[in-house]
Amino acid sequence: MKCVDAVVARLPKALSAGACFAVVAPAGPARLDVEKAREWFVRRGYTCRFYPSVQQADGYLAGSDAQRVQDLHDAFADPGIDAILSMRGGYGSMRMLDQLDFDLIRGHPKPLIGYSDITALHTTLQRHTGLITFHGAMLNADLLGGKAQPTESSLLAQLSGQVGAGAEIAHPSQWPLTTVTAGVGSGVLRGGNLSMLGATMSTLGEVDLTGSILFIEDVNEPLYRVDRLLTQLRLAGKLDGVKGVLVGDFAGISVAAMTPLLRAIFGPLNIPVLAGWRSGHCDPNLCLPLGAQVQLDSTAKRLVLEQGLFAA
Repeated sequence: MKCVDAVVARLPKALSAGACFAVVAPAGPARLDVEKAREWFVRRGYTCRFYPSVQQADGYLAGSDAQRVQDLHDAFADPGIDAILSMRGGYGSMRMLDQLDFDLIRGHPKPLIGYSDITALHTTLQRHTGLITFHGAMLNADLLGGKAQPTESSLLAQLSGQVGAGAEIAHPSQWPLTTVTAGVGSGVLRGGNLSMLGATMSTLGEVDLTGSILFIEDVNEPLYRVDRLLTQLRLAGKLDGVKGVLVGDFAGISVAAMTPLLRAIFGPLNIPVLAGWRSGHCDPNLCLPLGAQVQLDSTAKRLVLEQGLFAA
């Protein structure tokens, strides 16, 4: 295994009709209706392949560490697979980080999709392979769980290359955004689940936020624990080079309740902060391309993609 910081990976190809999704379970187990799932892909013009851990359980894990690592490696290596979709979150992704073959993954670039516990894979693969990964809907709870549009359409639009350089990453107007601090900033979109960002500190998955637009979301965390997690990032010097902050959903905490904390943590940095973005453990759950260059305009309440996500 070779670990390389600040690497640039080849871009994958955008998905086209007939593309094949690998369904993997890097974290927790779940009961998955395989036929219902297969029909979901077929109705949208895709095919799918279910890897062994999807139908396994080892306590709170979807199969052994070795099996889940093997599934991920096999999905990246297989030329017949076009994208890799996580079945669910839970816990378990961190346990695989020191077993990942970064050379293999870098050599077979493919979109990896998931959120919550999958944040550990997002931060690790971006740091050691340079891949753009997608903080977006997972199969069980989101795509098969009946979450509202544009949960599905935002994911498939990005994966199919419909959102290119210069395009705004749309946010539905019925869910208002809040400008916490006005301004404009550009950087690489990084982050994900806030608890996982804290848990992966001093590991292979520790996030590098230098020159980034930081995205954060979480669930089942009261306000004082969100304060503790953000303070951890501040005291670790992780916020020093951040160029802007996009705040996703924090289930159970309103934007109004979070605003004083956000101003206390990020106000001294004089960077744009935009809150209320519908990504995370919420309905709808919008897709975000982590590792991609973006511009955040918190005054105009816009997020614009500054690069293409796929090879020409």
